[in-house]
Amino acid sequence: MIKERKHVIVIGGGASGMVAAISAKRQGADVTILERNPRVGKKILATGNGRCNFTNINTDINYYNGNNPKFAYSALSQFSVNNTIDFFEKLGIAHKVEDLGKVFPMSDQASSILDVLLYELNEIGIRVICNAYVKNIVKGNKGFTIELEDGSVFKGDRVIIAVGGKAMPSTGSDGNGFELASKLGHSVIDVFPALVQLKLEGSFFKQIQGVKFVGTAEILYNNRSLAKDRGDILFANYGISGPPILQISRKAGEILKNNKKAILKITIIDTISQGELRDIIIRRFKNNPKKTVEFSLVGLINKRLIPVVLKEAGITNLKCPVANISNKEIDNIVKILTDWRFEVIGTKSWPSAQVTAGGVNTKEIDPNTMESKIMEGVFFAGEIIDIDGQCGGFNLQWAWSSGFIAGQNAAL
Repeated sequence: MIKERKHVIVIGGGASGMVAAISAKRQGADVTILERNPRVGKKILATGNGRCNFTNINTDINYYNGNNPKFAYSALSQFSVNNTIDFFEKLGIAHKVEDLGKVFPMSDQASSILDVLLYELNEIGIRVICNAYVKNIVKGNKGFTIELEDGSVFKGDRVIIAVGGKAMPSTGSDGNGFELASKLGHSVIDVFPALVQLKLEGSFFKQIQGVKFVGTAEILYNNRSLAKDRGDILFANYGISGPPILQISRKAGEILKNNKKAILKITIIDTISQGELRDIIIRRFKNNPKKTVEFSLVGLINKRLIPVVLKEAGITNLKCPVANISNKEIDNIVKILTDWRFEVIGTKSWPSAQVTAGGVNTKEIDPNTMESKIMEGVFFAGEIIDIDGQCGGFNLQWAWSSGFIAGQNAAL
């Protein structure tokens, strides 16, 4: 008896959707992608500053967040980093590994990743329908009816929902997938922006916007450190940005979502101890006792930071000779440079976020197949699920892994 080919409809032509489609087609299914944008893969072009950091050789469960990060383990094991590199190698992507295990195409072009995926979709005969905004999914006796906003209807045996979350809405992610999942009986864990800049309490940020330094950033709650990272940090007119800030922003968002107080601790000088820094400042002051306190810090920290740091340390007369600066005031300067604290009053919104935290409840999805436990024949992949990774290629790896597994199982 010949097995009937399944018709799999993939909603969303992003990273997870395209790989899900390829995986299902390779398993023998007929596959249609419904993409709301005029073209597929729009968000891929923006990843890794246009270079597409498409995975990370250090990928493991510790780089993922969500109500149950361990949910990601099965998909990441079944379609691992090595499988990902091999998959793209066969499509034509030579790769290179850079700092912190980040993997990039040798071409340094995100468009290469999209080009080879598009070639494969075309080569193996996957139907791609663009400008197709899905409004409803209805389950009948014989599979599913997909209703589009323009009144068109598509029918399929299986459905993979891979529409992304709410981050970067310019790429088409408007949260529509959460509505579709809810209509099918799924619960959605509250979503909020992650890998995003932080807004801080303070009136001096316009003065220091654009000031950049290498330092350490930490999120504190009740004086306990919940997340910490080091690297290039950048002050902005609303607060603060830079890779370490994005990396720790999820914890801040989580605290704020629960209406609690999140504190950001910044260490501008983090290569020496507070005691050593104090000695350096005292020595500078003794060497040039006539210098103003403002000028005496030139060469130690960014010039534009000096007036703000001194005012925060309680020194209002910036022209005061250093000979007149008290030990207490020196201690205050040291404290600001090594343990400057700000209240986080929010994050930047969805257009600035790289990823969505929260999403479809993992308790309602089979981690081995990505199939819904609520409705047979419905599968999920990528950012719509309550799994999000740190910066560095981990989110794309989740997209490839969950997409591949969803596609493979939807075709069976």
